[in-house]
Amino acid sequence: MAYLLFRPTKGWFWIIKNNYISNEKIIIEDILKLLFHSENDGNTLTISEIPSQLKFKTVAVQNSIENMVLNNLIKVENEKISLTDNGREYALRIIRVHRLWEKFLAEKTGYNKLEWHERAEQKEHQLSSEEADLLATELGEPKFDPHGDPIPSQTGKMAILDGVPLSSLPVYTVGKIVHIEDEPEVAYKQILAENIHIGSHIKVLENNDTRITFYAEGEEFKLSPKVAENLTIAVVEKHDIDEKKLVRLTSLKENETATIIGLSKESRGENRRRLLDLGFVKGAKVSIDLLNPLKEPTAYLIKGTTIALRNNQASNILIKKTN
Repeated sequence: MAYLLFRPTKGWFWIIKNNYISNEKIIIEDILKLLFHSENDGNTLTISEIPSQLKFKTVAVQNSIENMVLNNLIKVENEKISLTDNGREYALRIIRVHRLWEKFLAEKTGYNKLEWHERAEQKEHQLSSEEADLLATELGEPKFDPHGDPIPSQTGKMAILDGVPLSSLPVYTVGKIVHIEDEPEVAYKQILAENIHIGSHIKVLENNDTRITFYAEGEEFKLSPKVAENLTIAVVEKHDIDEKKLVRLTSLKENETATIIGLSKESRGENRRRLLDLGFVKGAKVSIDLLNPLKEPTAYLIKGTTIALRNNQASNILIKKTN
């Protein structure tokens, strides 16, 4: 059956891939993704529930579901829909393209983070499997996208995301942010506005029904429990890190000096290369040369040169203060 689905040029997968981007093709692929994520979360969807979670007309979704059953992409039992092996394999191919494209946007372009998901949503319906493989090669065969989601391999295998929601952690827990969920958008926007970075080590200071407070890279952050669910934390032993030593360059004050420990994972692509070219490399000594009365940019002295950085740039540089 897998051969009938993916046989060259004539298989169902390749027919809808090689034709123009039809509305039905997009509907089918969106349904496959929806079912994949639902099943991974341990949930089952019914025929009547699917249209409300997609942006298409109910009739169009119902027609696509009928075609998907006929082509062995899904099966329906007592109104409940589940993926077949073929459907799951197809869904993984779409998810692979989406996450690879988000990685490309993060590493190779200057698009705002809020644009990554929508642009990847469009591209996932356009790239062939061969094009996705070429993109993966260009990016160095990444295992995770910029949000921390695992990227399926050519064979559909994915790395395991090991972590728990921040909202579930007790006070004094120490861990590392390994995933930032970008949906719903309102929660993701708040996380971006707070300047919370993937890869940051955190320590939970407060956790109750109204807010969660945590320390990360020299700063305190406060989130509602609902928004905190969008952050996945890999818990570590307290002795594995010293959460007070690694801070952001923005915390540096006049007359203080520091050693650069590295760049945050939030610093990507051209922006990362520019900071490195300017001398913000591991081991370099840095201090404040001149403060701006308007708060930013701040002029930093590094390797005998004065470099002005805005706060959003400086927050991506991690330091250890030496005095």
